[in-house]
Amino acid sequence: MLKRTLSFSNPVYLRTKNEQLVFNLPNANGLDEIGELNTIPIEDIGIVILDNQQITISHGLIDKLLANNVALITCNATHHPTGLMLNLDGHTLQSARFKAQIEATEPLKKQLWQQTIKAKIHNQALLLASQGIETGNMKRWEDDVKSGDSDNHEARAAAYYWKNIFINHANIQDFVREREGFYPNNFLNYGYAILRATVARSLVGSGLLPTLGIHHRNQYNAYCLADDIMEPYRPIVDALVLQIISKHPTTVEISKEIKAQLLQIPTLDIEIEGTKSPLMVGVQKTTFSVYKCFEGDYRKIIYPNFIQ
Repeated sequence: MLKRTLSFSNPVYLRTKNEQLVFNLPNANGLDEIGELNTIPIEDIGIVILDNQQITISHGLIDKLLANNVALITCNATHHPTGLMLNLDGHTLQSARFKAQIEATEPLKKQLWQQTIKAKIHNQALLLASQGIETGNMKRWEDDVKSGDSDNHEARAAAYYWKNIFINHANIQDFVREREGFYPNNFLNYGYAILRATVARSLVGSGLLPTLGIHHRNQYNAYCLADDIMEPYRPIVDALVLQIISKHPTTVEISKEIKAQLLQIPTLDIEIEGTKSPLMVGVQKTTFSVYKCFEGDYRKIIYPNFIQ
């Protein structure tokens, strides 16, 4: 079942009643108005984004959201996502799956990272090709990725990719991909935050620790594995951003309309295992395969292909 992504960008009071999320701001973010109060079944929710400094949320609602494996994202005053809260008890066999993940060998993790980077470069190349950009070098780098990406082909591919991805858009000159950089970095950041939350909640649902990565090891990052596994999905977000800036070439801030389009990321169509699937469902297949690799049942992570 596809879960809903909710974003609250106005002052609102959020609470719970009868297993429902209740908010008292009519027509918040385009949601249906139901008198003075709006209600949404908590079981239908996958991600909640709190994007206003005057939002009040009850602890009872937070408890029920986390119990239903809802990813809760908080944003700062400039509307940049800054926090992610997840359930600590996401699977009935969690301790056994934690053990398999913790005991994964370095050679296995390097092989999984190799697969991840190959899949990422592959999808980046497909997106560039769809823009009419030469990708012969990207394909060579994809083929040459070694265990653990010891030659850092990810960085080579990224340098070429970001130099060319917006080349057909006259309003974007000399783009540099930086978290705090100029437009459309803000669109990318918001989209990646939604993607990261989707991946993190799915990892928890698969009984894995999102903190323990196969490559990312920042001691201050609670979601290293999510940051690893989301890599091949990033070009799907990039493609959506390209569509947005093509339709809205003069909009450089994240307006409500832009945000509404970015909130569609979990429901975007992807190709995975040869069939079309919503991104959220595809991510579930990916995270389940990660667990299976840790267990030794699978030898390869199931990643999506970018649909041109």
